[in-house]
Amino acid sequence: MNKTDRPFVDAGRGGMKGTLINLWPYMWPSDRPDLKRRVLYASIFMVVGKIVTVLIPYFYKLATDALTGDLDKSGTLSDWFPLMLLTPVMLVIAYNIGRVVSLGFNQLRDALFASVGQHAVRQLATIVFGHLHSLSLRYHLQRRTGGLTRVVERGTKGIESIVRFSILNGLPTVLEFAFMAIVIWYWFDWRYVAVISIMVWAYTWFSVRASDWRINIRRDMNNNDTEANSKAIDSLLNFETVKYFGNESLEANRFGDSMERYEKAATKVWTSLAWLNFGQAIIMGAGMVACMLLSVYAVQAGEQTLGDFVMINALLMQLFVPLNFIGFIYREIRQGFADLEEMFSLLGVEQEIKDKPDARNMQVRDGAISFRDVSFHYDEDRKILKDVSFEVPAGKTVAIVGPSGAGKSTVSRLMFRFYDVVEGSISIDGEDIRDVTQKSLRQNIGMVPQDTVLFNETIAYNIRYGRPDATDEEVEQAAEMAQIGDFIRSLPQGFKTEVGERGLKLSGGEKQRVAIARTLLKAPPILILDEATSALDTQTEREIQAALDVVSKDRTTIVIAHRLSTVVSADEILVLQAGKIVERGTHKSLLKQQGLYEQMWSRQREATEAEERLRAARENDELGILTRKKTTND
Repeated sequence: MNKTDRPFVDAGRGGMKGTLINLWPYMWPSDRPDLKRRVLYASIFMVVGKIVTVLIPYFYKLATDALTGDLDKSGTLSDWFPLMLLTPVMLVIAYNIGRVVSLGFNQLRDALFASVGQHAVRQLATIVFGHLHSLSLRYHLQRRTGGLTRVVERGTKGIESIVRFSILNGLPTVLEFAFMAIVIWYWFDWRYVAVISIMVWAYTWFSVRASDWRINIRRDMNNNDTEANSKAIDSLLNFETVKYFGNESLEANRFGDSMERYEKAATKVWTSLAWLNFGQAIIMGAGMVACMLLSVYAVQAGEQTLGDFVMINALLMQLFVPLNFIGFIYREIRQGFADLEEMFSLLGVEQEIKDKPDARNMQVRDGAISFRDVSFHYDEDRKILKDVSFEVPAGKTVAIVGPSGAGKSTVSRLMFRFYDVVEGSISIDGEDIRDVTQKSLRQNIGMVPQDTVLFNETIAYNIRYGRPDATDEEVEQAAEMAQIGDFIRSLPQGFKTEVGERGLKLSGGEKQRVAIARTLLKAPPILILDEATSALDTQTEREIQAALDVVSKDRTTIVIAHRLSTVVSADEILVLQAGKIVERGTHKSLLKQQGLYEQMWSRQREATEAEERLRAARENDELGILTRKKTTND
């Protein structure tokens, strides 16, 4: 089951009703008759349990009357039961058996509902997670990961809250009050029912009003909690940057400021809870006094026994147990609905990039790529690409170079359909990429990015990510082709070595080789190298470039490059500037034009030569130091 199988009501417009509509199919799943049966059985146990609960104080009354000698005034039980069963000992035993039976039915109810609630949690959490992956890159760039995970976390807890407090606590409380009202009316009179009804109404009204007031305070606390969590995750993900600039205290202060606001909001939450509990105690005390005074006068008038006095007290004390949590239950249910609304709002976010209803699976024959009059912008007031047109023949390599901000990396994002072109078209083998499914498109394109981010898993897992069904032998073969096999085998745990968060346990070159191995394993007909060596030193760049040459062999390849030395052998080089192609040709022909490409080439060559001279000087210095040490030792 996935999100598209079932429409979701917009939680922002539907409110609590819309949230219930969205949640109900998961609480009463059409494809799970076993869970439906559990709901029915749990409902039966709930009703029976509450009937037993309401009758328990009656045995307490009988035991009291038996001890005071007023059992004959308690009714006509002797007509129903043998007198030997109405002794104080037997009645006390019956009273406690009733308590155990009531508790047993309640626990059975909770146990049966557990799988129903957890099924809903799992289904919805999985759907939300899948939906987040279906949203556009633009959406994720605008949202903080920590905030999104917090929304999903609170939403799943919201489901549990609604199940636990509305179904397992709220509804049983209503049933208990209804049964109790019947018993009190039958055994006492309408005045007791009236007093208790007024008390319950006042208690509920006060609890709801106070809880509504507290929900705003709690929402402020949650917002500060989300902010603190987002900052913490953002800071830890950028751990190296924090260390580079020595800004540990800055990050701690930013987090501390958020936690200070959270502290103040949390303090208000607990202070308001104290006032809520105090007000509830006053209302319950007033109702208890009124009912017990009525019973006192009745006992003194000989209309009731001492057992009746005990019974009304026991009934009220029993009613106060669930009532005492009504504010908590209401708050949790409201908070659960608020959290669920937020999660359903995520499901209400429309996908920016959608497959057409009749989209086909792409079948790449040759892999020829065509950009025709492509224009694109992220914001309307800032054009990124302007009427860009070029061809990449099947099996050939076209390089795209240019200054920073020229729009080079945007080309790769458009190829993967992270965004759609504003004007023009992109086609593969003459087929517009908007006419095929995104999944099939991306299956046919391999990517080696500049910043390779690995999963916090083993090296084997990260390589196999290119093709999850690959065998161990195929994974090892891909590592060999990427020239990282020897390095992996030199590690104590080999391919089972954990790479750490974002692959931080590996060097830049090692991460790039893992990315190359991953792409080799995927074996796509089309390859994009997005500045794959720009972050590496010259020596590592040459080694990685050799591996990239293996990857791109016989594949249609787009190379997005900063270092021009990596594109010398490209079949065609496109020079982008301010979103337009200003030069195109081979390396030699572009140098002859003495334009922008030649200027970039000259600057980079001078920088490379200066780097090599500096490295040579360092090597000579180190050699001289070693020679002097050897002479001194001799």
